[in-house]
Amino acid sequence: MQQEHPFFIRKKQQIAVHLNEVQQQAVLHTEGPLLLLASPGSGKTTTLLMRIAYLIEEKGAQASRIKAITFSRASAGDMKERYQRFFPELPPVDFSTIHSLAFEIMRESFRIQGLSFQLIEGHGANHDVEPREADDLAASYLHKKLILRDIFRAVTGENITDDQLEELTTYISYIKNKMIPENKRSDVSCGVRHAEQILSEYEKYKIKHPSGLLIDFDDMLTMANDILGKDARLLRKYQQRYDYLLTDESQDTSLVQHAIVEKLVAVHRNLCVVADDDQSIYSWRGAEPSYLLEFQQKYPEARILYMEQNYRSSKNIVETANQFIQRNKSRYNKQMFTHNAEGQPISIKLLPDYKQQTKYLVEEIRKLGNLGEVAVLYRNNASSIDLMNQFDRAGIPFYMRDADNRFFSHWVVQDILNFMRMSYTDRRPEILEAIHTKFNGYITKQQMAALKDIKNNESVFDNLLNYVPLQDYQQRQLPQCKWIFEQMKGMPPLEAIDVIRTKLGYDKALDKMCERLGFRKEYLLGILNSLEEIADSLNTMEEFAQRLKHLEALLKSSKSRKGQHAVTFSTFHSAKGLEFKHVYMIDLINGIIPSKEDLKGGDRNGALMEEAARLFYVGMTRAKTQLELLTYQQREGEKATESLFLTEVRTILHPPQLQVSLDSGRQIASGGAVAAAPSMNANTIRSAEELSPGMQVLHRAFGSGEVIRVSGPADLIEMRFAAGTKRLSVRTCLDMGLLELLEPVEISG
Repeated sequence: MQQEHPFFIRKKQQIAVHLNEVQQQAVLHTEGPLLLLASPGSGKTTTLLMRIAYLIEEKGAQASRIKAITFSRASAGDMKERYQRFFPELPPVDFSTIHSLAFEIMRESFRIQGLSFQLIEGHGANHDVEPREADDLAASYLHKKLILRDIFRAVTGENITDDQLEELTTYISYIKNKMIPENKRSDVSCGVRHAEQILSEYEKYKIKHPSGLLIDFDDMLTMANDILGKDARLLRKYQQRYDYLLTDESQDTSLVQHAIVEKLVAVHRNLCVVADDDQSIYSWRGAEPSYLLEFQQKYPEARILYMEQNYRSSKNIVETANQFIQRNKSRYNKQMFTHNAEGQPISIKLLPDYKQQTKYLVEEIRKLGNLGEVAVLYRNNASSIDLMNQFDRAGIPFYMRDADNRFFSHWVVQDILNFMRMSYTDRRPEILEAIHTKFNGYITKQQMAALKDIKNNESVFDNLLNYVPLQDYQQRQLPQCKWIFEQMKGMPPLEAIDVIRTKLGYDKALDKMCERLGFRKEYLLGILNSLEEIADSLNTMEEFAQRLKHLEALLKSSKSRKGQHAVTFSTFHSAKGLEFKHVYMIDLINGIIPSKEDLKGGDRNGALMEEAARLFYVGMTRAKTQLELLTYQQREGEKATESLFLTEVRTILHPPQLQVSLDSGRQIASGGAVAAAPSMNANTIRSAEELSPGMQVLHRAFGSGEVIRVSGPADLIEMRFAAGTKRLSVRTCLDMGLLELLEPVEISG
């Protein structure tokens, strides 16, 4: 390395910041395009801020002519605060989101044209807004989600669920961020029926509204890009405003966002892009990771620097995570490394079933000291409900990073409560109306309407049987339903939920709804299983209802515990950018991570599988010294298979010393010679008599699996692994000690 620049010597003395060689190169390369590929924990924010200070102090750049664009408002605020803390003597720099910049461009263009507009996201950007709750009554009636609810009802004749609304808004955002033209929208799949038609009606509504053009957050981006493409004067103005542009977290940037930035730097080309293609996890939101891989095609003169040194995690975590992400093919060939010492070995825990997972976490985490250094990470928000319930019972404080209150207002939760209410009084038609299509009474809308006209305050079942025309099968079925509801009265809530799901046929009704409306059955069953977890150990349905209210209030209040003595619960997505001493990654089974959708097609390096692997990698690299990976053998009464990614990590941690030829059964070492048999532990299976169909075993090369059969003239064992079914030589497996009995971890209490 050349003699250190005086700037770096000065900053070491002033603010005790020392940059490594690559970081210093990133600071010094100020002119022209630069792609800075920053591995997790590599100090990218510090490097970015030092680069800004260097531009001002050494290059004489005006602070007002430097623009730093971040992925979120929180990131912009954090970067601004750190800049002021590092360099209090320097003038302020413009840190903002791309949305903020796009809005400024759009607003100026509309002012010039004399166009009026109204934002329909803001108050309720993350949740629905009721008119009475809004700061501005008129604006709340024009909220994006309320508009989409009305259009959905007009198109389908039904009310949209919260889940459908979430999927619909994601679909619309994806279309706009990918800049997909109208004639190509049909190529984008969406689980919400008539999504393409609803989007078309939504766009028409916004254009024709009497109060002026209606604008959502994604419109800001598409309109700003269009304006810069058509208005040469305005384009020149913004091109001349900034001499240097820096973009952070660029792997999360969408195609339209990239297009805006490209237009702004087209003249001076002083663009610094900070990104990590291995942490690109938002393609479903329109992010375009391929942009990074094609950066030099767009900017042939660009320099690419690799910030690969990790300052966050212990050596074993860094090396394992680095080996894991090499599985992906669509990436830059980065090799993350660290000079940190070895930490605790990465731990893999196999538990008997899903219910034992949270009990295990409670037992382990209550032994730890500073809970603010502990995180439990999961792929789906549904996993947080059981965590919250059990940790609250154990008295362990927690902070919910991305609280999702939709669980408690979800229609499945409301259905279960209404079934329970019906067991206490069957004289309220409005309760029956909410669930009449969801149990085996088969009550039609017309029959329900006729029932509501009867005002005698008698049993709804008696009124149906006595006054409403019914089919013969209903005459037989409804008395049975009435009896079941009567039997439910006073039942413990867990038992009552089982009756609702089985004897009243709620699960079958959900099956039909999933077929008809495209709901995800696994998600709905997950809600029911969470309700069963909450109901467990409660004595009455009243206690169950009170517990739900308590947990809902707890979920809201948990946001106030940020930075306190509390365990962090977070999805993998929301954990990006964070770090913790102790990290527990949970629900590591196929079907969750990777999801069923990820696994479709069976391509290990398909786009969805690679993104799921990046998500897993993000989780791993949050850990500083302790990383624990949790899986289990059963979920919801069915066998669960450990995540393919966990199997890959297991192989990295315990690499097979040989390969087994499935055809000949010969033992082949990596160099072609016969390998010596490895030492065997207490769980090693030594005889064929120990093998039986259905047993769970660990194979040194293929990970955990299930024995299907042991038989045949060739003395073969057939086993099912995450990677598929294998037929192996029993003699080879036994001689080489390749199979171990998997024993579930016992949980105290």
